[in-house]
Amino acid sequence: MATEIRATSLFCGPDRTIRDNAVLRHDNGVITEIMEGAGPIVEPRSFVVPAFANAHDHARPPTTSFGAVGMPLESWILRSALGTPVDPYLTAASAFARAARAGCATMMVHYTRPSGAMPLVDEAKAVARAASDVGMRIAFAIAVRDQNPIVYGDAEPLLSGLASDDRKTIEELFVRPPMSPRAYIELVDAIAAAIASPMVDVQLGPAAVQWCSKPLLEAVAENSARTGRRIHMHLLETGYQRVWADRNFPGMVGYLRDIGFLSERLTLAHCAHARPDELDMIAASGARIVTNFSSNMHLRSGLAPIAAAHKCGCAIAVGVDGLALDEDDDILREMRLVQMVHGGVGFKPTWTPAELFALAVRNGRRATGAPGTGELAPKNPADFVVLDLDRLDRDQVLPVDLMTLLFARGNASLVKDVVVAGKTVVRDGVCAGVDLPAIERELRTMYRYRANLGQFANLQRMWQPLSEQLASWFETQLCCE
Repeated sequence: MATEIRATSLFCGPDRTIRDNAVLRHDNGVITEIMEGAGPIVEPRSFVVPAFANAHDHARPPTTSFGAVGMPLESWILRSALGTPVDPYLTAASAFARAARAGCATMMVHYTRPSGAMPLVDEAKAVARAASDVGMRIAFAIAVRDQNPIVYGDAEPLLSGLASDDRKTIEELFVRPPMSPRAYIELVDAIAAAIASPMVDVQLGPAAVQWCSKPLLEAVAENSARTGRRIHMHLLETGYQRVWADRNFPGMVGYLRDIGFLSERLTLAHCAHARPDELDMIAASGARIVTNFSSNMHLRSGLAPIAAAHKCGCAIAVGVDGLALDEDDDILREMRLVQMVHGGVGFKPTWTPAELFALAVRNGRRATGAPGTGELAPKNPADFVVLDLDRLDRDQVLPVDLMTLLFARGNASLVKDVVVAGKTVVRDGVCAGVDLPAIERELRTMYRYRANLGQFANLQRMWQPLSEQLASWFETQLCCE
């Protein structure tokens, strides 16, 4: 049955125009018609825009709640083990509901920390069920690594500085027999057979080059080329990773190009320490770069060369990475931060707010395998957000370009309704498919119960000496000053 949405203003089409007093009609998950000047203005005022795309995330709980805050990625990764999912479905459902409430229709799930409570295929099913209940599109990639589980190199100098019981805890938590390249491909095939659908795009997910051997990277590249399956991977997120690459893998990005890893099927998260020649190779391949501004700031990773990447032709998308500025999954604020920091200096803009918005939506959908460009136009999927225009344009003194206004003061509090594939998944700011407050209460209880159990209690107890050993190892072995 056809549904009609009336909007005071609507941002649509490849020309990035704003239509006033518009009507959007959709049927069977697809936009069928958009008309302008269709009758009297409807109150309260609304601004309808394409639904947002979170192009890099992990569907995890807010890690600050587990003390993973104010530290570099290299120690944050170990500390965040305290947030290992206690229930894969509930953890994913809470992450998806927060993203949907912030206006996202599609989200990348680079699944880096399974619960360990069930087989990985069953855990993937639980994540996919959570996405279905919330009503979001997702891409799902089970992350894989087969080297450097603790540091980027020989961990013995670090481990030898710990008490024997503490060393045992770290080894039990983080050192496991590596999965063979063949076993990983078979696992991804099994996950795809179990959960792939028009709403779930199963991808390959090597964690990052410093964590993956050449045979693993080559197996991923070969499988992607043969099957057309997308790849999602971190690249050069931190200064320590830059130093590691220069010392241990010179010509790393050229190698990825030569084995066919770089392609239009690839999305790279961060690239905060990529150099101009590497950006050129990424751009020439058609791969995308996802910038995660607040995550990079939280984890002291540095400022990514996103304006330079865009200027050399890289496709740019935006991700929350589970660490939005206020840990609230606000993708709109993340886009604004990217605009403020990378949008130009003086009279030389990198892009307009409307252009960045369109890039983030279009390239984010490509990264996640979502259909269409995201533009509000006939025959495109009915994925859109209804914003409270009275709150956005609260003064109504003079007419102001609405995309400029959105990038000046917009945030998730403006989101009223979110429609994905023609289905309303958020209504009046509340998730329709799941009870997010109830899920969060249940998760808090489960984590509190789990907090004093076994290895996690040991990790929390030994954190101070471990963090000191980590700092010493990285500053001694891979000083990046």
